[in-house]
Amino acid sequence: MNVVRIQNKKQLEDAFRIRKAVFVEEQGVAEEVEIDEYEPIAEHVLVYVDGEAAGTGRVRFVDGTAKLERICVLESHRMHRLGKRIMQELEAIAAEKGAGQAKLHGQVQAAPFYEKLGYRTDSEVFMEENIPHVKMIKDL
Repeated sequence: MNVVRIQNKKQLEDAFRIRKAVFVEEQGVAEEVEIDEYEPIAEHVLVYVDGEAAGTGRVRFVDGTAKLERICVLESHRMHRLGKRIMQELEAIAAEKGAGQAKLHGQVQAAPFYEKLGYRTDSEVFMEENIPHVKMIKDL
């Protein structure tokens, strides 16, 4: 397993392919909202398994807080701790940029995963793209 910070167009296309498979095809998110105006300002990461891009995530900064987004792993690679490695790399980027806190909008079904990584729920359940979410935060 190898996590890299995206440096080129090919890597970014791999990230978009993974996000399309997970969010659009599996979860029914509209393709036109999956890729958004924040792509150019976010920092993206990829996790590779045996040379294959298997997971991704991004971080951007909102009012000095790191906002972790679009975190996903291909179905074929789940349960192998790839998500944890993606989160660690995104948090490392946030810390390097001086963010004291990270936040994310986690799908309710994924909240236990984030809790194991030190995040705490900071909202009631709300809907994003017809999927229940909660805001979660963690001090870095």
